Amino acid sequence: MKRFPILCFLLFVLLSSFVPKISAEPNQDRYVVLVSIDGLADYYFEDPKAFMPIIRELAANGARSKRMECSFPTVTWPNHTSLVTGVHAGKHGVLGNNYFDRETQKTVPLIPDPLFDKHEIVTSPTVYDVVHEAGLKTAGVCWPASRRAATLDWQVPDVFDQAIFEDSSTASLLEELKDKGIPYWKQNEWCKMGNAGKPMRDWMYTRIAEHIITTHMPNLLMVHLVSVDALEHATGRQSEEAYWAIGDSDRCVRELIDATETAGIRDKTTFFVCADHGFITYTKQILPNIVLREEGFREGKGLKLRQQAYALAQGGGCFIYILDEENKTAIREQLAKRFAEVEGVEVVVTPEKFAKFGHRTPEQDPKEPDLMLSAADGYSFSGSDNGDAVITETDGPKGSHGYSPFHKLMGATCVVGGAGIKDGIVLEEISNTDVAPTIAKILGVDMPSADGRALTEILEQ
Repeated sequence: MKRFPILCFLLFVLLSSFVPKISAEPNQDRYVVLVSIDGLADYYFEDPKAFMPIIRELAANGARSKRMECSFPTVTWPNHTSLVTGVHAGKHGVLGNNYFDRETQKTVPLIPDPLFDKHEIVTSPTVYDVVHEAGLKTAGVCWPASRRAATLDWQVPDVFDQAIFEDSSTASLLEELKDKGIPYWKQNEWCKMGNAGKPMRDWMYTRIAEHIITTHMPNLLMVHLVSVDALEHATGRQSEEAYWAIGDSDRCVRELIDATETAGIRDKTTFFVCADHGFITYTKQILPNIVLREEGFREGKGLKLRQQAYALAQGGGCFIYILDEENKTAIREQLAKRFAEVEGVEVVVTPEKFAKFGHRTPEQDPKEPDLMLSAADGYSFSGSDNGDAVITETDGPKGSHGYSPFHKLMGATCVVGGAGIKDGIVLEEISNTDVAPTIAKILGVDMPSADGRALTEILEQ
């Protein structure tokens, strides 16, 4: 008789293993606005010259992290993709702003006009995928690597070319914008203006996002603002121009908050204000392709170019591709030693350490490089193959990113406020992979594919 309870218990355990787990219940009456301010480094939060009263008020009445660690290279497209997938570049597939195709021996650009739709380059589920699949509504405004995403109900993509921009946008949304007089037809014109056009683009993206909020009230809206990054590139970090752009971006955040008030959903909306990377001022550039030529791995130019290796600059980071498969190991060892001696090269990463930087090995993914480099403060990489100098000087201070995510100046901003967020929470450090699972948690959906964690310590129970 004593064996009967034991048998019953074992039977219960066995049957329980076949009962499907109940997934989270999607929260139809909750809303999240994710604003990315491109290039808003973490150090600006404590900088008195950075005018961002709205963002600081969100933090005071909500939560922030003193530092958000980013993905390598710390450039725009991989890090925006990490924010929404909860995984680093090696897993989500967007390795940089571009990558090198070993077969064609050509660089494949992902910006400014991507060759691929979202489903062709993003290899891990996004938070807007899982939110949409749960029956909630989603929208994206200028969000990198999301072109023609089937799981965005309303979108205008991060694309310069006017025809591609319009063809990739939600047709009904463009009609609504036209009726409202929101000049989406200026996208290419303002993109062609470079840095001078980016404040106007931010103004337009904010108008589009306001319209989406007040007209459609998506449960998840993602907005990408670009002027802070632009002016830091032109003039360096913590410049007067950068401070102006930060104030302008803060105004955009205020207007998005006001739009939720107009829509009657402010008390149900959580706001995330994040960045994709920090910023470093540099006055010198490193030309790694000149190093490869000095080492005998590049000869000639143009149609007569013969190369056994190629350096793809990613701002303060750099990918080295070795094209001689037969001698790859020896060449990699030689180049690792050589680049470690080059002025301004601070970090040389070999494949056995790629996982620490969120990447796979080239054997696992041929788009991955054979070496990864990170520059020191004051330096950035150039892909130029002109001249003989390995180090060149710029015409005044410039700004860059792309460096190791562990560099003290590469931390990004992360502020969370609004509905469901505890007051006055300050975290020491989080990962950008924590953002997507936290959004999923707020909206009541599961995101098991994320490597990051939901920041439950900032959430009201």
